[in-house]
Amino acid sequence: MRRYLLSVIEPSVGDPPSPQELADIAADVAEFDRELREAGVWVFSGGLFPPATATVLRPKDGGALLSDGPFVEGKEHLGGFCVIDVEDLDEALEWAGKAMRATRLPIEVRPFR
Repeated sequence: MRRYLLSVIEPSVGDPPSPQELADIAADVAEFDRELREAGVWVFSGGLFPPATATVLRPKDGGALLSDGPFVEGKEHLGGFCVIDVEDLDEALEWAGKAMRATRLPIEVRPFR
């Protein structure tokens, strides 16, 4: 078994989904989460607050420089993630496809070292 990170890539610009669309997405994500757990591949998952809530530490003169907000501004940001434990990349990609359909967002798949 190997662990993979499924990253949910959210847009940083544009209009958010309507309340009904958000309700539909939430229901589909809950179903996806249930499937992961029932299959025994779920390790950990979570959603993240927007990038503006971040605090970044940068090394400086042997210490740390703290700043508010994202390190890099972009058109997309990490909105949430899921760690799964599966046989191989093919299985991780199958789960990523389910995540993509549930969230209606791009999903990046990366193996752990």
